[in-house]
Amino acid sequence: MTIRQINNDAEKKAIARRLLEALQEWFGLEDSREEYIEACPEKPFFCAYENDEPIGFLYLKETGKDTVELAVMGVLKEHHRTGVGRELFQCAKDYSCAKGYSFMQVKTVQMGRYESYDKTNLFYISLGFKEFEVFPTLWEPWNPCQIYIMALQ
Repeated sequence: MTIRQINNDAEKKAIARRLLEALQEWFGLEDSREEYIEACPEKPFFCAYENDEPIGFLYLKETGKDTVELAVMGVLKEHHRTGVGRELFQCAKDYSCAKGYSFMQVKTVQMGRYESYDKTNLFYISLGFKEFEVFPTLWEPWNPCQIYIMALQ
């Protein structure tokens, strides 16, 4: 596996579309999925490859002068629990530290709502993220938003 930072906006969108469409369990809402795809140009974007095929990606979004958000991450299901997500995260963390950010945040569905998202929550906790706040209606009442945060420096 190799990880590369992608700078071409069309390539970012193509990778995001391909992988998010393959991850319907997490990105099944078409409007939300399209928002993620359309938002990736001009964002720091990292892609994991196996045999020159994309198997995972993430991109970052600045949310304040000191804070960056892990805006979206997708790893093909057959590559879950193989270290792909952890390596993508480490690249994003190294990049964020080098750029001088003090904090990284990530949003996901609150623990206890859906089994697939409970695994996502546990993954972020295993990386060192801490629970920050739950916004019950940021997305939808049936989809409460959990925010995790991590100090970078």
